Amino acid sequence: MNLNKVFLIGNLTRDPELKTTPGGQPVCNIGMATNRIWTDKQSGQKQQKVEFHTVILWRRLAEIANQYLQKGSLVFIEGRLQTRSWEDKNGVKRWTTEIVAENMQLGPRTAQKLTPREPIKGREEPAEESEEPVEEIPVIEEEPEEINIKDIPF
Repeated sequence: MNLNKVFLIGNLTRDPELKTTPGGQPVCNIGMATNRIWTDKQSGQKQQKVEFHTVILWRRLAEIANQYLQKGSLVFIEGRLQTRSWEDKNGVKRWTTEIVAENMQLGPRTAQKLTPREPIKGREEPAEESEEPVEEIPVIEEEPEEINIKDIPF
């Protein structure tokens, strides 16, 4: 049995980049940073290492990420690793490994209200939020579907 599963909790390093494939599917590219903190055995000092990740979100997850996330936002991503290759301008073969998101959970709300950056065409506007803080964080699940790597516009 094989398993390809990734769980990340981290902060966005840049605003989401939403694009549309030639077939009309929304796809969003986000950069995330995760930290690993440990105590050095010899010095007793706390150490920290940052890892940077590229996450690809498709369809509704892409629209939601573009609408609600921004640089610095905390987000939980569940997905799978995917490696793709291409040839650069000089004919050198290059590879990149990315996380393809299957589920996303938005981080806690800040002191300011969580509002969309731009409305999604054909979708209802979000309802006004109450003044009471909401503790529940929604989980957004995406149905797995085969994606042709050639459809990725970056």
